[in-house]
Amino acid sequence: MADPGIPACGPSGASAHARGITAGLAALGHEVRLVAAAAADGRGALEAPTVPWTASGVATWPKAPRALAWWREVRTARGVAHRALAGPGGADLVIARHALFSDAGARVARRLGAPLALEVNAPLALERRRFGAAPLSGPAARWERRALRAADHLVAVSSWLVDWLVQEQGCEPTRVHRLPNGVPGFLGDRERGRRCAGLPSQAWVLGFLGSFRPWHGLPMLRPLLDALPEAHLLLVGAARPGEEHLVADLAGHPRVTFAGRRPEAEVADLVAAMDLGLAPYPTDAPPWFCPLKVLAYRAQGTPTLAADVADCRALVGEAGAILPPGDVQAFAAAARAWRGRRVEPAARTWREVAGELLGVVGGHDP
Repeated sequence: MADPGIPACGPSGASAHARGITAGLAALGHEVRLVAAAAADGRGALEAPTVPWTASGVATWPKAPRALAWWREVRTARGVAHRALAGPGGADLVIARHALFSDAGARVARRLGAPLALEVNAPLALERRRFGAAPLSGPAARWERRALRAADHLVAVSSWLVDWLVQEQGCEPTRVHRLPNGVPGFLGDRERGRRCAGLPSQAWVLGFLGSFRPWHGLPMLRPLLDALPEAHLLLVGAARPGEEHLVADLAGHPRVTFAGRRPEAEVADLVAAMDLGLAPYPTDAPPWFCPLKVLAYRAQGTPTLAADVADCRALVGEAGAILPPGDVQAFAAAARAWRGRRVEPAARTWREVAGELLGVVGGHDP
């Protein structure tokens, strides 16, 4: 993982993805080694990968003008490639997470004579332009296109990304595969989760799992809580530094519990403790993501109320309701309609995802 913002032990969904897919490959009996740019970031470490791993370090670029800030990412990626090639033995397959200004995966694959599977979780140049963090947007887009076309296989987490890779980036359809995210597969204990969070045993609990980001629909939670005075809200996750204001209106609320960031096994218990899982994305949420929270809710048999964005409709299926983004009254009505109901737990495990990945790249037994 060459992206400096995705540490091996980090609390984000991106870090969880890396830990999950490597654990899934190892569970299938494969020898796996993970190389990341960083071990942790300013948010601290959550949990370490279960496979052998190392961090190469994030390159520094002191006193560089903003126009050259991207060179730090190039140097970091080269460091990741160097560390990966310094490890013991060769490789039958190189799997890299797509990172802007990174050719680490291609460099390692070429040196080892192994095929490269590039995991694509977002259109990175477009994402940076959208969120105002794009240095040299033209070169960034050209770099991204070269990196995508250099991969032997492109593994996209959503249907939007599949279309983007083929139609916008000109990638060959036969090299592009849709592979949604997974979950660790822990079956949570509902009562233990309620005790852990300090919830009343008979409380009607609406739950939100994940990082508190601007496009996660957090502003809708307080109005929804007001519309459902009999409900309690459980938040499992935390805000990034500087984004605490996103949940400021919920701080100190008598019917809100903040559980903070938790390891995956504890998350399973807390999600099982929820009566309904919320994915209240707004209309302007990025259309390319694959929401881990929805997969986590489904794994515990927790019905999901999700906004109709990205791949939520396909992932929720019959295990909840798909609703108009931002419509508080629709969410409230659906919550009441689903009160007291559970669905059959359906975990899409990282082991399954790993097996599918090996199947689509070909020549590798799951």
